[in-house]
Amino acid sequence: MISDKRLVKRYGQIADQIIALEPEMRKLKDEDFKKKTQEFKDLINSGTNPDALLIETYALAREAARRVLGLNAYRVQLIGGIILNSGDIAEMRTGEGKTLTGIFPAYLNALTGKGVHIVTVNEYLSRRDSEINGQVFDLLGISVGLNGSRLSKYEKKEAYDKDITYTTNSELGFDYLRDNMVTDYSQKVQRQLNYCIIDEADSVLIDEARTPLIISGGSSSRMNLYKTANDFAVSLTEKEDVDIDLESKQVYLTEQGIKKANDFFSIKKLFALENTEIFHLIMNALKAQFVFKEGVEYTVKDGEILLIDQFTGRIMQGRSYSDGLQQALQAKEGVDIEEETVTLATITYQNFYRLYSKIAGMTGTAKTEEEEFIKIYNTRVVVTPTNKPVIRKDEPDLTFGSKNAALKKLVQDVKQTHELGAPILIGTTSVESSEQIARYLTKAGLKFETINAKNHDREAEIVAKAGELGAITLATNMAGRGTDIKLSDEVRKLGGLRVFGVERNEARRIDNQLRGRSGRQGDPGISRFYISMDDDLMIRFTAPKTRERFKVLGDDYIKSRMFTRAVTNSQKKLEGMNFDQRKNVLDYDNILAQQREIIYAQRDDILEATDLTVVIKKFQVTTAYELIGKYSIEVHGEKTLDEEQLLEAIDGKLVAKNKFKIEDFYNKEKMDLSIEIADAMMQLYKARISDIPEEVALDMERKIILESFDKYWTKHLDVANKLKSGIYLQQYAQNNPLAIYVEQATSLFNKMKVNIADEVVYNLSNVILKLVEEEPEPERIEITDQDIENILTETGLTNNDINNQAINRRFDQLEEEFKDDKTRLRRLKIQRDVMLGLVIELDRRAQMLAESTIDNKKITKLVKKIQKDADITTLTVEEVDANFEKLAKKAKDAEALQQLSIAREVLLELIQKMDDFKRQARHESKKNAEDAVEEDQKVKIRIG
Repeated sequence: MISDKRLVKRYGQIADQIIALEPEMRKLKDEDFKKKTQEFKDLINSGTNPDALLIETYALAREAARRVLGLNAYRVQLIGGIILNSGDIAEMRTGEGKTLTGIFPAYLNALTGKGVHIVTVNEYLSRRDSEINGQVFDLLGISVGLNGSRLSKYEKKEAYDKDITYTTNSELGFDYLRDNMVTDYSQKVQRQLNYCIIDEADSVLIDEARTPLIISGGSSSRMNLYKTANDFAVSLTEKEDVDIDLESKQVYLTEQGIKKANDFFSIKKLFALENTEIFHLIMNALKAQFVFKEGVEYTVKDGEILLIDQFTGRIMQGRSYSDGLQQALQAKEGVDIEEETVTLATITYQNFYRLYSKIAGMTGTAKTEEEEFIKIYNTRVVVTPTNKPVIRKDEPDLTFGSKNAALKKLVQDVKQTHELGAPILIGTTSVESSEQIARYLTKAGLKFETINAKNHDREAEIVAKAGELGAITLATNMAGRGTDIKLSDEVRKLGGLRVFGVERNEARRIDNQLRGRSGRQGDPGISRFYISMDDDLMIRFTAPKTRERFKVLGDDYIKSRMFTRAVTNSQKKLEGMNFDQRKNVLDYDNILAQQREIIYAQRDDILEATDLTVVIKKFQVTTAYELIGKYSIEVHGEKTLDEEQLLEAIDGKLVAKNKFKIEDFYNKEKMDLSIEIADAMMQLYKARISDIPEEVALDMERKIILESFDKYWTKHLDVANKLKSGIYLQQYAQNNPLAIYVEQATSLFNKMKVNIADEVVYNLSNVILKLVEEEPEPERIEITDQDIENILTETGLTNNDINNQAINRRFDQLEEEFKDDKTRLRRLKIQRDVMLGLVIELDRRAQMLAESTIDNKKITKLVKKIQKDADITTLTVEEVDANFEKLAKKAKDAEALQQLSIAREVLLELIQKMDDFKRQARHESKKNAEDAVEEDQKVKIRIG
């Protein structure tokens, strides 16, 4: 493999050619940029390799950035851009301008029209970068989209359809999973995964690799079991009942612990297959009790367990542990236990990003993890030179016998530095450590700002001010990545930003990230770490005797580069272990990844298919083949088909009744008979759907097949996860756990495919569909005045009874009287509908008359007062006059009395016209009704 030095030299020569085009690019008018972009697109569409256009496209993008942002890319930024286009990771120091560097490869690869994804660790950075760089891309004629968690499917699709899409790593992965759960192809939001540039690549591709992306749904309630398992874990004693491997952070039951588990749960053998569930619960409870610490891996806030990012100290909003570990922690902390969800879809970041045709990344610290990048992502890490030399002074570690001594010295140094006025950034490895240091600083009377998992909302603001004169900032790990700490000239004269790290992190690159906050762009600075024998790293990798010897130091310390190298070696060992752990997770997930790709590809075929006959036929052959195997019995070492049982299983169920006779099954090869039975299955199915349109049948088939796919894939994920959690026990039987997992997972997958086929075939065989003709319009029945007269006579109603209350009261009496006469009751129902319809029509006409007669609001109110909300159809002249007399006595003046008189006349006119309506309605009323052909058929009539 070519060395970084030679590669950077080669790329530097290309960068020089790009810079040489600057005078030519300066001559371009703004409108020429879009024209040049179209020229590049035309060349690529005609077969030109995009890499052949790198020099000219980078030169054009560089000039666009200069005009829009006022930033003229440095040579090292162009080198970084060339590294990214090559599909590698560019390690660029803090402050070297990674955001600008990403513009060049994004522009070149966007010209292909296949899409470019620029991935950040949070939505704030995505939004910021899309807004800033989007101005440059707009001048170049390249469209930019911003993807976020709150967007609708339509908005997401619109964002992904742009030439360049800014998005967070988690949302990108979840969109992929959601796309493979849709039931209609048009609901997908992503295009093919083409090229992505990952900002803070180490955080996304390594740190996040520990946690798979999971979409959950449904639930399974085992709350009492979690509490029981927690009670058991609390009853155990370290060393006697459990062994804790501090290096790998794993916990195991001893022989005594296993015996206690058998007794506690009243079982005979913990490792028996039927006790897999109990074993899984116990292991989660042990991890929660003995490995996971509050303030380190998680924090408790408002009765919730919130995960802490081990490498940034941020709370991981919306994240939770899977496979019951979250519930185990809830039981430990005594908060409400949530129901465990069922995994519907999952993928690791490693396997997700390997789906891209090309990936690249930028980060300030990745070289120490190059082996992992090469082995997992097939990308190397190339260190780019800095634009200005780094003059920061990295001092040797100060090593103490106790944490207390280390913190005393830290406070002493912070005081001295603060008196000078120089800014200080203190980095810690956990919230717990951060809070401990805060107490020391407060006791010393020092004012400071804090950023940790419990206080991350002001992160960017606090970090940006961390370089100001006299500032003291306390941060968990490397909060505020992506936000520069800028120094004033006065601070530079004082020696720049001091970075004091308390405790070494598990990974050297995290320490390097902390150091890298100081000394950006040639600024001065100092970095120093305070470590003690009480630190987690020292406890895990230093012998107890060595730690005891350090205790004699008291408040003194050792400052030795040799000891610093020893600590670095411990970190290397831990990095190797963490890599092995991630590689192990990947080895297992690779099996699931292959199966996932098969399922998702088949799902896409089903979504896009215009005819599913071939797919259904394959399912039918599979089901027939399995049925033949199921009803075959072994005789003298050979399989013999029980023809009677097979015929009973399919006759009239999967094939037409009497389609086969027993002799039809004689002397047939298994596959030949399977195809013959499958043909009969298809004939029955086609006959059952012969009356319906093809598109209706296709939608129904697609729905049935996808439901079966999703149902059994979900079950498979659950079983495969449980299988993986206990597979390491195979090593006790001298077996290779991975080999056993591959074998069993493959068997489970094959069984899942058979289950899908069976369910589809049985569901389709039982479907009965036929075309439903449109119902005819209800017959319109003429209701004459004689009909109304007959109803009034028959029911004993009069013209004065034409109102809802009177009609309902009378018909209730009649229905009670004739409750045993069904024919009469049906007749009464029709008559009641006719009379109530008549009232509705009369009220409607009265309202129309009132609205057309009265246009004065005051008169309208007075009409209502006189009417007193009575039914207009029953109001009499006597009632109007009586109410008018009462209101007239209260009239204040002549005008009020005049308005009352007008209202009275209006009502009297309405009463007169209402009487006319009652007489005329019998001639004009029409109603829709259904002809009462059957005894219980309802008749609805509308008077029109």
